[in-house]
Formats: sequence, C-alpha cells, structure tokens
Amino acid sequence: DVKTTDGYLLRVFCIGFTRKQPNQIKKTAYAKASQCRVIRRKMVEIMRREISEVDMKEVVTKLIPDSIGRDIEKKCQSTFPLHDVLIRKVKVLKKPKFDIGKLLEMHGEGTTSGGGGGGGGGKTGTKVERSYEPPVQESV
Repeated sequence: DVKTTDGYLLRVFCIGFTRKQPNQIKKTAYAKASQCRVIRRKMVEIMRREISEVDMKEVVTKLIPDSIGRDIEKKCQSTFPLHDVLIRKVKVLKKPKFDIGKLLEMHGEGTTSGGGGGGGGGKTGTKVERSYEPPVQESV
C-alpha cells in the first residue's frame, strides 16, 4: 500500500517471471524461497519509492511505458534473472477529499474570490433580452 503526494492510497500488484541462466541446460528455472523473498522485498521497496514521490497523474504516466517494471527487473538481476516484470493491477483504496479549488487549478483556472466556497465567485451574468413572443391563436 502506497500513498501518493496528492493523498491517494494505492495498492499495487506486481508480477515477474524467472528466466533461465545463460549456461543453463534444464528447461525450468525456479528461484529458491529465499531468493523469492529478496526479490519480493526489492519489488515492494522500488514500487514504494517510485509511487510515493509523485502525484496520481505522474503515477499513470509511469505505469503506461512500464518504467517501474524495467527498474525492478534491473535491480533483481543480481538475485535471480527475471523477465516480463509488470505492474499487474493498481487498486485505489482511498481517495482524497474533493477540493474544488484544486480541481480548478488542475484545469488551468484559478480562483479569484477569497471565500472559495459557493456562489459564482463574484462574477455575475448579464441579462439577455428576448424579443420572441409566442403567436396568439384567435380560435380554439
């Protein structure tokens, strides 16, 4: 479970597959339980470090090219060779409280009023004159 800088609490799931050693003849490549524990610890540490430093928008940009998976793969090569290390799933456990000011700031519009709570923020619309009148029927 990792908390981003903007308050989201995420649970990140990662998967990785073992690869045969370069000089290996045997078809299967199984890591020992102790190696699995070390690999898992490195996976968790890298995911925490990468995600806890950024906000939700940057987490998504990191997940799309799978840079976190490649980073895990490089760090775990010394323990056991891995391939196809992927972030499999990301669950949002907790969202931050909704803030209208932050939403407007995100979309490029700043708040001008000091209250920031409700109303129009001091801006009022102009009255539009309509010259249309419905036709009057003479008989029913």
